[in-house]
Amino acid sequence: MMLKHTMTTFAVIATFLAGMGSAVAAHHKGEHDIVDTAMKNDDFSTLVAAVKSADLVGTLKGDGPFTVFAPTNAAFDKLPNGTVETLLKPENKDKLTDILTYHVVPGKVTAEQVMGMSSATTVQGSDVMIKVSYGDVKVDNATVVKPDIMASNGVIHVIDTVIMP
Repeated sequence: MMLKHTMTTFAVIATFLAGMGSAVAAHHKGEHDIVDTAMKNDDFSTLVAAVKSADLVGTLKGDGPFTVFAPTNAAFDKLPNGTVETLLKPENKDKLTDILTYHVVPGKVTAEQVMGMSSATTVQGSDVMIKVSYGDVKVDNATVVKPDIMASNGVIHVIDTVIMP
């Protein structure tokens, strides 16, 4: 009887661990879209609020692929006091959309590919300047602090500064 109980316990643990392995593998393969990936990270709560305010959720949940240079909450905190609150107002939706789409490049561009570029045309229509120096990648005046967060519809590169068109 004890052996049967031990075998059952082992089977339950093995099943649990197998499920955990699948969850970890799903995260590394990028099985969540860009929006869901950002929503699961507390460092992107301001970005997510801005994306919602600009009505870009549907777009960034689309097929893509997209490359997003995603500013953290700390990046938004660097903006002058009141800037984020002002941009989130309905009357500033067009300006907010311009800023957010300036952070998005069509296609899936990995860090390795970014390192070989000097500029990229954004969804907003303007070019961001890219500079690689001593292993650091700058996009305009922002530094990529974490590259290659894979999503099902593209890739996110975390940046430390909000870039402006």
